[in-house]
Amino acid sequence: MTLPPEMTQTGAQLGRKKWAYAFALVTSLCFTWGFTYGLLNVLNAHFQTIFGITKLQSAFLQLAYFGAYFVSAPFAGALMRRMGYKKGIHVGLGLYSIGAIFCWPSATFKTYGGFLGSTFVMGCGLSTLEVAANSYVTVLGTPHYAAARLNFSHGFQAIASFAGPLIASRWFFTGANVTSLGTVQWVYLAVAGFGIVLNILFFFFDLPEIIEDSEPDEKNEVATVDGPVPLWKQYHCIFGFVAQIAYYGAQVTVAAFAVNFFVDQGLDINQSKASELLSFCQITFTIGRFIGVVILNYIDPALLLSFYGFCCSLFCLLVSQLPGYGAIRCLFCLFFFESICYPCIFTLGTKNLGVHTKQGTGLIVMGVIGGAWYPLAQGALADRAYTQRSYLVPTSGYIAMTIYAVGLVVDQARRRGFSFRNRNELSAKCAVVADVSLSLPGNAKGDLSSEKEEFGDEFIGVV
Repeated sequence: MTLPPEMTQTGAQLGRKKWAYAFALVTSLCFTWGFTYGLLNVLNAHFQTIFGITKLQSAFLQLAYFGAYFVSAPFAGALMRRMGYKKGIHVGLGLYSIGAIFCWPSATFKTYGGFLGSTFVMGCGLSTLEVAANSYVTVLGTPHYAAARLNFSHGFQAIASFAGPLIASRWFFTGANVTSLGTVQWVYLAVAGFGIVLNILFFFFDLPEIIEDSEPDEKNEVATVDGPVPLWKQYHCIFGFVAQIAYYGAQVTVAAFAVNFFVDQGLDINQSKASELLSFCQITFTIGRFIGVVILNYIDPALLLSFYGFCCSLFCLLVSQLPGYGAIRCLFCLFFFESICYPCIFTLGTKNLGVHTKQGTGLIVMGVIGGAWYPLAQGALADRAYTQRSYLVPTSGYIAMTIYAVGLVVDQARRRGFSFRNRNELSAKCAVVADVSLSLPGNAKGDLSSEKEEFGDEFIGVV
């Protein structure tokens, strides 16, 4: 079952008011996974105290949360393709609320396994929401500014992410709450209520159903050269999936052990102060993301990702080696340069996929599985050595991401020449198609193999 054509539109067909309305509505979803992710990072340290578990055992929270992404993201992409974005969002918000509600009995009976199960259900809901929101924002307008749009939306996710550590610094690590889960259960009950309210709002609001601009349109007799390229041959997407695994694993594990890192520096920083410092790191991340929105309007996303990836690799290495406040300052710098990485990998990996956009989106979102096993690797090293030295683990992830970004820059330079600027590739391709079409007699399609060779697989879906 697919949506009928009369129920769908392309991003270009929406009026300005309807476009802004749809963009704002979907961006509101970013608060759900932003707050949950920020809260998860401080629960590691809190659960180590409550349940008497090791750093490695506490990292199973990340395994449950991001393992859910790996399991459910492919189904989310298929669901969105068959039923549309709105129904997919309802399913995601429903799972999100159910998982949060079950954190209440887990806290009441102090069962770590219960928290792991509840976190897994929440992760399934959030992965569905992320597939919907990210792909929707990506196709909601020209590909030229897709990276900037997604960075702007994720800026609000970043705002929500520092609320979790801030709450923890005030209520999880002070007074009787240090050895209690009373505050935790109330926080998750509020999270469930927020998910229910959003679900009600999406039920009553009219969300335009967007199709990809580059999908073949039989009604307008739009053809493709030699048919659409299969997803497994869309190498920028396949390698983007690998880069997302490496990057997201690094990002998650850097934040997951930040509280332990601050406490272990020997600077008289307790858990409450450490959680507050993590919140400040997330604020730095948020500022960096909004600055990135401006920069991405002018600088090529692959080139900017290459530079930011190099900086992430360097500062993460310095965090693992420098003593005291020097390492802490480098950690703040690391959070700043992380800011644009996820949205850039996402937009570069899903660019010009045409009919495969929703499937490609599900694949890239599956890349957050790195957030499940990287913390396990770092937790094991932190238990055996020093927490600071364990930051060598995420350094490897940033290096892998940088290799992907540099590879894209080289590929773009080989095919179209090197450029610092963020070029409007869609306009360039349409101009080529128009020139070729004018040179052909009558309605003949002619041989467009040379243009296809110049623009590669991205040429598919334009002619």
